[in-house]
Amino acid sequence: MKLVTRKELGWPASAAPLQASTRGVKIHYEGTPVSRTLLTDHAACIAEWKAIRRSHLANKKENYSDVAYNYAACPHGYLLEGRGIGRRTGANGNQPLNRAHYAIVGLVGDEGLTQPTDEMLGAIRDGIELLRAHGAEDEILGHRDGYATECPGGPLYAWVQKGAPRPAGTGSGHAPAPKYEPFPGAQLFMAGSKPAIGRSSKIFTAMGKRLIARGFGRYYRVGAGPKLGEADVQAYEAYQRSLGYTGADAKWPPGPTSWDKLHVPNV
Repeated sequence: MKLVTRKELGWPASAAPLQASTRGVKIHYEGTPVSRTLLTDHAACIAEWKAIRRSHLANKKENYSDVAYNYAACPHGYLLEGRGIGRRTGANGNQPLNRAHYAIVGLVGDEGLTQPTDEMLGAIRDGIELLRAHGAEDEILGHRDGYATECPGGPLYAWVQKGAPRPAGTGSGHAPAPKYEPFPGAQLFMAGSKPAIGRSSKIFTAMGKRLIARGFGRYYRVGAGPKLGEADVQAYEAYQRSLGYTGADAKWPPGPTSWDKLHVPNV
């Protein structure tokens, strides 16, 4: 991953509201003409990103606290930090939508530079995986999903609809995704091959409280209780995805590594 940080951009820490988790990430484009100069001059990409932030901060009607996006991706495969990790976006249309998803913008527009390069798509994937490792869940949507807009434009939206696959040759630079390990005492969590829904234990209450404290409380209609419920399973699987587990490795039951990181107290 080729990350350009806020510090490297000369920006202070983001003043955007804190938000530890979302349902996933929404993809955006600029929606205005973008110069094709960006294809051959990375300095132009940096200038474009800085100009976006200046325009957002100057927008008194929207009253942005920072550039609206968590990250941008440029044609050369660089991921450019905006609000960054753990900050609510200002890009998705309104507060409920902003709370639901983080936001990554590809530096393409509706005229001029309209086609994302493979390197740009790889950088967007880098941003998605980075945000997933820090609280984002699995959804990948376009800005137009749930909001009346053309964003992220035809080419980027077609890619999103395919599941936002990483182009060949654009490795993330991240360590391999962690793998599930057998949990000693997993019989507490399982009834045969299925979660032990309805089983009572103080450990389930303690686990649920820790999941809520880590930002996964939206799965619970009420507080965590002594009976294992679907909310516990869903919240724990989302928590494991936030640590980088994917597919079957993110599924219930808990693994020893994720359990240790959750810091569930002994009861």
